[in-house]
Amino acid sequence: MREVTVNQGPGAVDEIDALRAQEYDLLAALLGRAPGPDLLAALQALDGDGSPLGQAHAALGRAARAAQAREIGRDYFALFVGVGRGLIMPYASYYLTGFLNERPLARVRQDFAELGIERDPSSSEPEDHAATLLEVMANLSSGRLPAEAGTDHRFFERHLKPWIGRFFTDVAAQAATPFYRAVGELGEVFTTIEAEAFAMEA
Repeated sequence: MREVTVNQGPGAVDEIDALRAQEYDLLAALLGRAPGPDLLAALQALDGDGSPLGQAHAALGRAARAAQAREIGRDYFALFVGVGRGLIMPYASYYLTGFLNERPLARVRQDFAELGIERDPSSSEPEDHAATLLEVMANLSSGRLPAEAGTDHRFFERHLKPWIGRFFTDVAAQAATPFYRAVGELGEVFTTIEAEAFAMEA
């Protein structure tokens, strides 16, 4: 799923910010659609150190090596799409208000306009989908989306921090496969680290 289009901006990116962007890109890809063969093959090589994030990477790598693509696809459909609706509604509006297309979506659209982000007209998903918001964070962290310093912090605080941890906890709890349980756990660990790091900057 590609909800946004951005201009590629030049300039060096801090190594830590580049790594952050990779995490956001990965989580956005895994929430936007079930992984294809190339992504699944890449994840099978994933490993990590003894840190919480490293352990979450290692768990995702193990789950990818044991996974069957068809089972992962079914789990993705049950979690996020479903017949009528999925087990989990991956939208900020739903998590924050209990309904779709509410004030959180309006705030996302306002900030998208200020950042010069254009919605993909071919997509039917509201812009407050978790994958879209994580993709924007990847673009801000990497400098692919030019913005003033601290914009990623403000975007995270405004559009992700209030709900994304609960969302990933729900993914880990309701997934039928070890693969999407590992995705939920990785998202929970990473977004907790981001929230703590941003809090130290404040």
